[in-house]
Amino acid sequence: MFNPKVFKELYIVSRPRQWTKNLIIYAAFLFTFKFEFSYFIFSTKAFICFCLISSTIYTLNDIFDRNSDRLHNTKKHRPIASGKLPLKLAKIYFFFILILSFSLSLSISKLLFCSILSYFVIQLMYCLGLKRQPILDIFCIAIGFILRAVAGISFDGVLPSHWFLLSLGLLALFLAIEKRKAELRTTITTGVVTRQVLLRYSLPLLQRLESLVACSAFMSYTLWSSGPSLNGASTSWMLLSIPFVLVGIFRYQLLSDPEEFQRRKKTFPNKNTENPEEILLTDKGIQLSIIGWLVTVLLVGISSKFYS
Repeated sequence: MFNPKVFKELYIVSRPRQWTKNLIIYAAFLFTFKFEFSYFIFSTKAFICFCLISSTIYTLNDIFDRNSDRLHNTKKHRPIASGKLPLKLAKIYFFFILILSFSLSLSISKLLFCSILSYFVIQLMYCLGLKRQPILDIFCIAIGFILRAVAGISFDGVLPSHWFLLSLGLLALFLAIEKRKAELRTTITTGVVTRQVLLRYSLPLLQRLESLVACSAFMSYTLWSSGPSLNGASTSWMLLSIPFVLVGIFRYQLLSDPEEFQRRKKTFPNKNTENPEEILLTDKGIQLSIIGWLVTVLLVGISSKFYS
């Protein structure tokens, strides 16, 4: 008989809080103004498939990194690293949800299955070695977000604007760089190296990359928002959403600023910017900018449908 606590540990190792990253699947649903119920249902099925495959990768990564995680201040409490979840059971769980995600995606759409398979292969390469290669490690993260977006539009197989995919990829790069900055700052403070790739990075380098990618992401989004004349959105009224994008980027950079980070660490000791999904779930400034953006997109989309 299974110990009830084992199910709790399996739930934790699946990292459900990380599933917020998969919400990007609904981006195509919003960006293309396809507000049909059937499209929403398909996006939800794709979301479930990506939650399963991402939990597969998180489980595999925890299996590989169980020894190094024991040296980390917070990661040492993870189920596999702490020994609360037996290694053998973790491997069985990995294969179970891997097969389940492949089976479900294949039954829904071939393009969705290809997206799931591609995501798994790239993330497997990340776990096996690419995570120790500077620059390539953050690109693996960005490609994962692009594949999520592709999965969201695999309902009709029509790819959205290239500016749309570029914006998402650059935004993912931005978040990955921010995460590396936070991890490197923690390493400098504690003297404990939890990722070997951090030895190849420096704060000045990451700050330069951050500035380049943030500007590029904003410009690509602006070009998409400019409308059909630039092969972007179906209406140039999407330019109204730009202020919310700027506020979101500025807010995130504020939270990752070293001085602001130290101030908030004293006030909110349990909060940091190492995990983008934590910021999404806890920071009211980020949440308000996202809500403002969503409302604007919905109003513009509904208006364009009504007056077309």
